[in-house]
Amino acid sequence: MLNYKIPFNKPYVSRRQIENIYSVISNRKFCGDGPFTKKCHSLLEDFYNSKVLLTTSCTHALEMTALLCDISPGDEVIMPSYTFVSTANAFVNFGAKIIFVDIDPHSMNIDHNLLNQAITKKTKAIVVVHYAGVSCEMDKITKIAKQNNIFLIEDAAQAYGSEFDGKKLGTFGDFGCISFHETKNIHCGEGGALIINNKEFFSLAEVIREKGTNRSQFFRGEVDKYRWISKGSSYLPSELNAAFLFEQLKKASIIEEKRLKLWNRYYKNLSDIDNISIHSVPKNKKHNGHMFYIKTKDLEERSKLIEFLERNHINTVFHYIPLHESKKCSFFYRFAGDDKFTTIESQRILRLPLYFDLKLQEVDYISRKIIEFYD
Repeated sequence: MLNYKIPFNKPYVSRRQIENIYSVISNRKFCGDGPFTKKCHSLLEDFYNSKVLLTTSCTHALEMTALLCDISPGDEVIMPSYTFVSTANAFVNFGAKIIFVDIDPHSMNIDHNLLNQAITKKTKAIVVVHYAGVSCEMDKITKIAKQNNIFLIEDAAQAYGSEFDGKKLGTFGDFGCISFHETKNIHCGEGGALIINNKEFFSLAEVIREKGTNRSQFFRGEVDKYRWISKGSSYLPSELNAAFLFEQLKKASIIEEKRLKLWNRYYKNLSDIDNISIHSVPKNKKHNGHMFYIKTKDLEERSKLIEFLERNHINTVFHYIPLHESKKCSFFYRFAGDDKFTTIESQRILRLPLYFDLKLQEVDYISRKIIEFYD
């Protein structure tokens, strides 16, 4: 047995990030849109080949999409129930009714086959969530959104660097939302980004992000004064966050390569266990090694496995409680069709430790303990 505990997550940090933060402190430029923010914007826009704005969180990026789509009371927004609460709250906060759709049990992503039956005259947007950094069926979903003339928003919180058919996730919809929370591959503690793929919203996105003013245009010398011209809020991250994030973005390919190596080791070690199922990734879906999860037979077995691994100094966690299980918030949503898989599959998922500093021998130890449990 190990004489130390393997945590579920350990955020990546490099010495250069500390130096960047010291540089911000020395220059005394702490507020948003400073030199490091601009450097991050440049890297991200080259990466996505689209307009990108840093935000304080992925939650705020989602809220910005609600403002950009002019979400109002009476509008309906379709999404999976198996997601983080921010995906729903971003639209509930502006009066939308959330329409939940069941998931595909193989990917834990929204089932595109059920979208058409959920669309009504009130539908304003579809929000897809790329669970574990693995793409939804974006070719089919993009087609459905265009046919019905509704907005398509990608909650790509877990999907930095992931692709579908060679195209980066976050660039299929009108908008894409990225998370740089410390639990993500690339992080700055708390942070996010909005990818704006629909060019007609470039200018408005800047205004919304700057508290509803044209302050960004003023700093570029495009207007002589800046004024309140729209709804908005303060969605700019601190320059300290951007300084930390900049170095992470520069090392993104190295971080992803290491995580994929760990992911593949888990897959190799555990793929022959009959008692569990593990997620495989189709060839047209490049993932980023964000998460490795297994599925147990049921909730009872998962609880026993968590306890067994904890006794062996391994910290594992389950994930989302489906949002439609919240009866206190039932007036915010309805479930379109049947919940065949969302609840039952959510009770089977167990996420294993996966982070940059995790060692291959630790992956092997975790794998051996899982095999021991089932033996």
